[in-house]
Amino acid sequence: MALKGKIGAEIEIHSPASKFFNLFVTQLHEVQNMTDEVHQTKLHKGDWHGGKVVDCKEHIEEIDNANKTILYKLFDGEFGEHKYKSGVKLKLKVVEKDEGAIVKWNHMFEKVHEAITPPLEQLDSLIKATKEVDAYLLKA
Repeated sequence: MALKGKIGAEIEIHSPASKFFNLFVTQLHEVQNMTDEVHQTKLHKGDWHGGKVVDCKEHIEEIDNANKTILYKLFDGEFGEHKYKSGVKLKLKVVEKDEGAIVKWNHMFEKVHEAITPPLEQLDSLIKATKEVDAYLLKA
């Protein structure tokens, strides 16, 4: 089994790609008001919680507005060096469609040993949060 890995998901949304993407760029702190999956957010640093309580810090490493892509680094807590070397990279990409968009989430990681499982629960929480944020944006 490999220590390096990548897991991801694609979720179809109905809100416009630019509206969804801009929320994560300019109003990340508002996500906690749109989904039960996130209990606290702070721009560039924060505590994220999913199905079970998951504490970590995160910061934005890169924003590519033209390609609607954000690269985050998750570290400490659940994504600390006791599980993953150098934390976990999380990439958000929002791709426009004729109607709505496709949201792509990818976790890239290197485990410290074979027994560590990939961050599947966190990916499941992102999928659920994406759907809840989309529903909220459609009502707004």
